[in-house]
Amino acid sequence: MIREVEGDILLSKAELIAHGIAPHDHFDSGLALALRERWPSLVRDYRHALRGKDIRPGDIWPWVGVREGGGTLQIVNLVTQDTIGDGPTAKPGKATLENVSHCLRKLAKFIEDEGIKSLALPRLATGVGKLEWSDVQPLVERHLGDLGISVFVYTTYRAGKAAEEV
Repeated sequence: MIREVEGDILLSKAELIAHGIAPHDHFDSGLALALRERWPSLVRDYRHALRGKDIRPGDIWPWVGVREGGGTLQIVNLVTQDTIGDGPTAKPGKATLENVSHCLRKLAKFIEDEGIKSLALPRLATGVGKLEWSDVQPLVERHLGDLGISVFVYTTYRAGKAAEEV
């Protein structure tokens, strides 16, 4: 079941949060920045992973952290964007529907393999990625709609407000 909600995705009770990034992302804007501020080890671990593995558009990179108050939180970084330039000085480029589709297919497999029961994600690739939600939404429905889990798409950001994830 896919449900659109309004609120602060960082307050989500979902088992898994997914969001879009670029290879060599600096996590310096939007949701990526908020995640970096809340879980700085996410970015350190991502940069460490880049040294040992070539992470490319269309890939996913899962990470596990600790929620405030205890318990674990899983975050899957979806590499939806291309890059402009090479290496650590590369800048995030635009997302492509092809990259989004590859990421969502891999995310669906990850969810099934890990037995995830709930997922929260923003309107993927529509911020820095520059895609239109009307183009991305059908991909979300195609890849995640039949998983039999709760999928909460955060359509409107409301700082400090927990969404009604029912």
